[in-house]
Formats: sequence, C-alpha cells, structure tokens
Amino acid sequence: MTAKDDGFWLYDLRIETVLDGRTPVCRHVEGEFFRMLGENLVFEAGQKVSAYALAAILPLLPAKQRMTDANDWMSTDAEIACPDPHCGGRFRIVREGKRRFCHAETTGLPESRTTPYWKDSTA
Repeated sequence: MTAKDDGFWLYDLRIETVLDGRTPVCRHVEGEFFRMLGENLVFEAGQKVSAYALAAILPLLPAKQRMTDANDWMSTDAEIACPDPHCGGRFRIVREGKRRFCHAETTGLPESRTTPYWKDSTA
C-alpha cells in the first residue's frame, strides 16, 4: 500500500459566535469566528474567543470533522453553548469543504509514518 492509498477525509470547520438576541455575559461578539483546518485552529487578524468557551468547544471539533450518518446528532446539531450558565453566547460549528489526509503523513507510529503532511513540499 502506498502512502496515497491510506487516505481519509476531514471537514474544514468554521466556528462562529452567534447571539441571536441573547445577552452574553462573557466577551462574545456576534460574527467573530475561527476555523479548524485539519489539526490547526486558524484565527483571522483581530478575532478572539474566550479560553473557557474554547475549552468547552474543543472536545467536539474532531468528531465534527469526521463524516457521520445523516441521522447522527453530530451531523444535525450545530450550536454549542458557552459554559457559563448565565451567558447567552453560542458557537455555531459549520462544516465547510473537505480535505484529504494520508495516514502515513499524520501518524506517530514509527513503522507507519512518512514525511509529515505539513513538511511535504509537494502538497
């Protein structure tokens, strides 16, 4: 099996702050966002997110990146509440494009790995 035969797909994600008329307690600004591209969180210049809110969102992002059954709640439910029970902030996770990765370029297993995808000059 070649390195290109051991591929898998992950969704790129956009995580956007939404208030929909609710009052935030924490610093949540409607429309601010960041993206998850592969394993990386990408912030546009000036965009911010609360570390406490991020801690609540992070565990869900790898599952949201993967393809799931259309009836799985991970496919249909898109908003995560701020962990402060008094805060109206929400974070909408939107699946955007898909990106293909290669197991041999992303694994830490010595017998299975090749050049990491982020060091591959041909990618």
